[in-house]
Amino acid sequence: MSPEAPRLGPVSAEDLSDEQRDLLAGVGGVAGDAGAANIFATLVRHPGLFRRWLPFGGKLLAGKLPARDRELLILRTAFNCRSSYEWAQHVRIARGAGISREEIDRVPGDLSQWEGFDATLLRAADELHCSARLTDATWAELAEVYDEQQLIEVPMVVGHYHLVAFTLNSLGVEVEPGTDPAGAGAWPAGDPSPTG
Repeated sequence: MSPEAPRLGPVSAEDLSDEQRDLLAGVGGVAGDAGAANIFATLVRHPGLFRRWLPFGGKLLAGKLPARDRELLILRTAFNCRSSYEWAQHVRIARGAGISREEIDRVPGDLSQWEGFDATLLRAADELHCSARLTDATWAELAEVYDEQQLIEVPMVVGHYHLVAFTLNSLGVEVEPGTDPAGAGAWPAGDPSPTG
């Protein structure tokens, strides 16, 4: 969860340097819209890092994994890291990827509520969060469905969204007004378990 007030707030439009303004102008193709303005206007405080990070994050959002699968991995990671901002933004993206509200509401719950490949994906996110590696059993289940490039993307997506969650949580990036955090306030306390 984020601190009550941002530790580093977004750069206001009038305070943007020309370089920052140019970098933010390129966000539309990655973000899709201005719904995630606070993350970009905050991270652009470090223009050199922002310039390198944005294409990588964009590549993962348009990678080889099906959008539904990617968003299940990201939502479980946002939950595992207790990142309200990441959760709120990816609820919106997940809905666009065909994940129902009922399914989104189950993501923070016990894995026994899930079946099939969805359960495998959520377990993969938990294993990476808790053990920094996939078990042989989970790898085998993923490999029955995914090709080599997709298998590489699974830990890359989860790892990237850990990086993002750590940054969002530490800087205190606030969810934009009007964005529905969809259950973030009702997350169970304690650390997630890789066994669900």
